Amino acid sequence: MQKNLDSEVEKELKQGSIVKLSYMETNPLSQHQKVAELHEDCSYWMSSFNFFEEELIFMKKLLDSYVFEPNSPNLFERLQEYKAHLASANVAWAALKQAVKKHENNLGGMLECQEDSCDLTFYEQHKVLKKQVLHSFETFKVLKSQIFNYAGGILKNRKP
Repeated sequence: MQKNLDSEVEKELKQGSIVKLSYMETNPLSQHQKVAELHEDCSYWMSSFNFFEEELIFMKKLLDSYVFEPNSPNLFERLQEYKAHLASANVAWAALKQAVKKHENNLGGMLECQEDSCDLTFYEQHKVLKKQVLHSFETFKVLKSQIFNYAGGILKNRKP
């Protein structure tokens, strides 16, 4: 019975009596709204990168300062380790920022896209990029917490 129904539908599709709805027509969001949502994600990520870069500059200055107790065990090694992590975070961010910019620039192509598979390609790229960006944000938050916890424990005490 299902086979008969499928063949009837296919026959009517060929004759044009049934109009096959595209992904765009069945999806409640317009193409412009979809692009706007993806663009909003990209803008938020770029804003967060810029803010985190300011925090990174502050932490580098903190680690380069002379506000730590000089007799702290492994002080130099720990500070160097944290500086290296900050430098690698900065390099990773530069690559991610470029990827986000490129992705954001390509979103305009989504407006020209007429096929569902094209939309899905943009969404898949966005999903992968989002995962990378959010992972880098979480990694940085952990690093920042480690630096502040370590630095807070070895700051010189102010003499009254």
